[in-house]
Amino acid sequence: MKIGIDISQIVHEGTGVGEYVRHLVKALLAIDQKNEYVLFGASLRKLSFIKAYFEEVREGSSRIRLVAVPIPPTFLEFIWNTLHIVPVEWFTGPIDVFWSSDWTQPPLAHALGVTTIHDVSFLRYPETFAKRILEVQGRRLAWIKRECKTILCDSQSTKNDVGKLLNIPENRLQVVYPGYL
Repeated sequence: MKIGIDISQIVHEGTGVGEYVRHLVKALLAIDQKNEYVLFGASLRKLSFIKAYFEEVREGSSRIRLVAVPIPPTFLEFIWNTLHIVPVEWFTGPIDVFWSSDWTQPPLAHALGVTTIHDVSFLRYPETFAKRILEVQGRRLAWIKRECKTILCDSQSTKNDVGKLLNIPENRLQVVYPGYL
């Protein structure tokens, strides 16, 4: 199986989602010796961070490859969350599953969509978030709701909130607790 993973968020060093993605990929590669992985990373100014991370995790493995594209996240957010055009497979080639990160939800030509929702505090307390974040997350969640086969939630509380606030059936929601270091 070919599994695509959006690693774009790793360029935001020290952030929760950036660290989550970094460690998720490392853990998957350590425990899964069977599947192939295609890491997708987009950034205009920090593409070198994505390439350096790839060198760190690949360790000569032929089961992992990188697709690094010099596209700003704001542009991807527009073409994927707003227009919802250009399937991620145009970049990655054929994949069976694609796990999306925190900011964008790409259209998928054939792959099954999987994503993680870390929390929905922006839905519970919108007055505490910038308008831009509310808009971006609103667009992303609309596509997730329509297209992602499985939604991973960081906790039972997040799963309950996602089910209730987004009206997503429980059979599409799975609790996967983040690991710790």
